[in-house]
Amino acid sequence: MDRPSTPAITISRQDGACSIALQGDWTALALAGCHEARGLRAQLHELTEAPQHAAWSLAGVNRLDHIGAQLIWQAWNGKMPANVALNDGQRRVFDRIASLRRDGWKKRMVDRFNPVTILGASLLSFFAQFAIGVTMLGQLTFDLLRFARAPHRGPWREISANVYNVGYKALGITALVGFLIGIVLSYLSANQLRTFGASTFIVNILGMAVIRELGPVLAAILIAGRSGSAITAQIGVMRVTEELDAMRVMGISHGFRLIMPRVIALAVAMPLLVAWTDMMALLGGMTAAQFQLGISYSFFLRQLPEAVPVANLWLGLGKGVVFGMLIALTACHFGLRIRPNTQSLGEGTTASVVTSITVVIIADAIFAILFKDVGL
Repeated sequence: MDRPSTPAITISRQDGACSIALQGDWTALALAGCHEARGLRAQLHELTEAPQHAAWSLAGVNRLDHIGAQLIWQAWNGKMPANVALNDGQRRVFDRIASLRRDGWKKRMVDRFNPVTILGASLLSFFAQFAIGVTMLGQLTFDLLRFARAPHRGPWREISANVYNVGYKALGITALVGFLIGIVLSYLSANQLRTFGASTFIVNILGMAVIRELGPVLAAILIAGRSGSAITAQIGVMRVTEELDAMRVMGISHGFRLIMPRVIALAVAMPLLVAWTDMMALLGGMTAAQFQLGISYSFFLRQLPEAVPVANLWLGLGKGVVFGMLIALTACHFGLRIRPNTQSLGEGTTASVVTSITVVIIADAIFAILFKDVGL
């Protein structure tokens, strides 16, 4: 390997004209082995004050890499001089530096100095993600029709595995959280009702709050944090290990084999988890009511059907189906968007959980408005 030649700068002035010529190798290796590297950088820094009409020549530069070109670019104040002599290879290096600098400058302007641009970029990103979500929903519709036409060729094993992972394995955490929420809600309600001598109305408060609102939302939030993140991580790992690309090469549909089984599994498991969470929350509420107000379990169970119309139960189960589908679609959407690196995997999983919970709460608000006169 040839020994790198020492980089050098020659400045000549004649009749008011300034000529700057660079010689040697302007590479990281040459600059690292140059004893005058610090003086060379100081000389380049002084050249930032050179007149605009100064003539630059890189004809004497034997080798040029990104490090050396970066130093020269700084001497040019981030703009190529009008009078410069360089070959095509050197010009490509500087063009690349110029493009990177422009992109970096735009990013800093968006992040620091222009809130209007930030808002616009956020809106464009939202509408782009919304369009992708609508496309995914349309593809899911076609996949469901394909599944209905030939159910014997459907991904039954994937569906059953996801029902097991999402439903059965979540029974413990949903039961514990539901039971504790029922106890807390009952204790808080009992203190207020006892003040007004309306202890028996605790059945109405617990039944309506748990069956109509708290049960579906609580189960959905738990599943979004537990199973939604798992779905995103699973698909993201498949992206990192290039399994998704292999499926595409083999002609296997991502929607039919990855998205549809998870949507169906969550649509089936979520109503059951909602009913399970309702039961455990009511059990916790009955236990607290027994100790706080002396209301027996039998009285609570006799009054519950009269206090809470059955329409509220069907509304809660219907919410479970919708919430499950929304969580599955959101988790799959963010899983497919993950880039093949570990940082993107973590960011995508976090964004999936936050977005899923937000979507669930928005959907619950829409349900509350649409069905405000149902079951009351």
